[in-house]
Order: sequence, then structure tokens, then C-alpha cells
Amino acid sequence: MRNVADLPLHGGHVPAWLARRMRKLTRLVLILAVEEYGTRGLLERLSDPVWFQAFNNVIGMDWDSSGSTTVTAGMIKDALWEEELGVKAAGGKGKKSRATPEELKKIAELYELDPEPYVRTSRLVAKVDTVALQTGYQLYHHVFFLDEKGNWAVIQQGMNGRERLARRFHWFDAETFTLDPHKAISGLKREFALNTVSKEAEEYQKTLLDVIQENPVKIERELEGLKAMAKGYMPLVYYRPREPGEKEVLRRYESLGKFELNKKALEFARELGVNNYEEFLLVKGLGPSTLRALSLVLELVYDVHPSWKDPVTHPPDPFKFSYAVGGKDRVPFPIDRPAYDGLISFLEELVSRHPEERALVRNVTRITKNWKFPEGEKRAT
Repeated sequence: MRNVADLPLHGGHVPAWLARRMRKLTRLVLILAVEEYGTRGLLERLSDPVWFQAFNNVIGMDWDSSGSTTVTAGMIKDALWEEELGVKAAGGKGKKSRATPEELKKIAELYELDPEPYVRTSRLVAKVDTVALQTGYQLYHHVFFLDEKGNWAVIQQGMNGRERLARRFHWFDAETFTLDPHKAISGLKREFALNTVSKEAEEYQKTLLDVIQENPVKIERELEGLKAMAKGYMPLVYYRPREPGEKEVLRRYESLGKFELNKKALEFARELGVNNYEEFLLVKGLGPSTLRALSLVLELVYDVHPSWKDPVTHPPDPFKFSYAVGGKDRVPFPIDRPAYDGLISFLEELVSRHPEERALVRNVTRITKNWKFPEGEKRAT
């Protein structure tokens, strides 16, 4: 199962008066969530895109924008460092994402954990969502959550500048990183995606590991023949088209970007004797272009195919949670400051009370469980 959400790219910023309230409400929700579900339960919910989006809506962020990921994840990270709940977060947007390894080492030291597995996991999940799964999105946001027991979750987001969309990827305690590794899926389904981490791609992965043991020069020669075919030249003698659909396959690869081999990366993988797909993805210099090139060669020369299915399904819409305090961009209505302050006061009082008294609040949720919002009020921001 995988977990992905597509959102329109939005600029702008959160006004100071709203940011202060968001920070307070975020802290209170996290305290209650950890007390109710434990740190592992919190991580499970953060790795659920519907829950995460509902959290975003409750604190008043845009219900449908890319900023909902960067702002909400940033608020959560800050709150977890300010409050000791047994779970911390590393990374963030842009330059902050590159600080993830060092921050993970600090968290691991705090919780007396070996940092290396988590640093490796951070690198690997980023490589999967930029290289192994290609849907036209470039990662620019990566937040890694780690609790005192060693459970982890990752929320990262990629940008498609041409289509003005962002896609969010969620991970949780993955047992494998190369066969359907994400937790679940939500978002806009694309016509196709180069998906080399689908269970359907097991044969592809095995064949690729065999092919990279060959001299990179030979692989490059095969690639150049395919490029010539794409330009309309006659195939080389050793290559014979098998079916008319091969030109469509070439166009599909070209739509994802250039395919150029990094021969140094392939030589390095060969020297290391890489024998599993995880190790291969972590090879320095292996990028989307090189994997596209290898996939093209495998598909048209060796007749071994990756999966072309975009691993996305459509979740329930959490828009109704925007009615808690309103939305930053006035959808479904402007932020109701008195209601926001009243909610914060109520939750502060709730946090200070005995856990048994909080059980009464759960009954209140039944009132709105089946409530449905007026569709006409759901407007793009």
C-alpha cells in the first residue's frame, strides 16, 4: 500500500496572528493524540494522508494547497521539540531537509538509539520517491518522525512545476523499501508512472541487477541505438522491433524526462558488487535520468518491464474539518478568531484534567460523525 496526495502549488505565508494560534492548537492536539494512542499511534496517523489533511484543516490551513504539508509538518516538528512526548521530527522544506541526517543523530542520541539505520532509511525513502517511482515530481520537502521506541514515519512532498501541482508521500515503519513500500495511497491518479517498486516489478529488479554487472559501455551502446530509433533512424542490426507499440513506449519515457546514463555510478555499483535493489538505489550518482535509461534498455532490449501503474487511490475527503475554525484563504469561511481562541482554551482545560474526564469528549464526536458539508461551499483556494 502507498500513500500520496496531489495539491495545487500555493505561495504566500501564514499571518503572525494565525501562526500563533496554529502553534498552540497543534501542541494540544499532539498531546491528546499521544495520550490516547501512544507515540506509535501518532506516527500511524501522521502517515495517513486523510488524517494528516484533517489535522491541517482543523488548525486553519488551506484545505487544498501545497502549503498544507510544509506549514503543518513544520508546526508539528516545532511542537514535538518544545514538548517531550517521546517523539521528535527532523528535516523540513528545502535546506532544512538536508539537515535531516544530523538532526536524526541528535534524536537517536536523546532516545539512546543507533542513528545509522534511520539515516539510511531517510536517504532510501527519498531515493524511492525521486528515482524508483517517477511521476514528474521533484522532492523539496522531507520530514522524518522518530519515537523513543524506534518507530518512524516520513512525510515528503514533490513539486511538478509545469502542472502547478504537489504530491505528498507518506511512509510508516516499512518492512521493505522496494516492493509496494509506502503505507497507503491518496491523490490524483495519473495515466501512467514509472514504478519500479511495485510487486509487479520483481522480475524487472532482478534483471536490472544482472544487467548492471555488464560493462556500462555496452549498456550505453544499446541506449544510443534506442535513441536513434526514437529520432526515426533505422535500428542497429542487433536490434529488431517486436511490436508497433514500442514507439509509444519510447514516447512515454521521453515524457518523463531525458534518459542519460551516469556511467560512473554504474561502474561504482559494479565494483561494489551490488546484489539487491535497495543497495542499488543508494549508489551515489544514481538519479532519475539513469534509471529511466536503464528501464528503457530493459524494456526494449531485454523485454523486461517495470510497472506503469500510478500507485494512487482516492481517500475520503476531510474537507469537513475545515469547519472547525475556518480556512486561511476564507474557505469555507474566514478564520473565526473567537471560536479559535475558545477551542484552544477548551483543549487547554481538557489537557489539565484527569484522563477519565476526557472520555466524555469522545461522545461529542458522535454528533458530527455523519455530518456532511454543503458541496457548494467547497471552493478551490
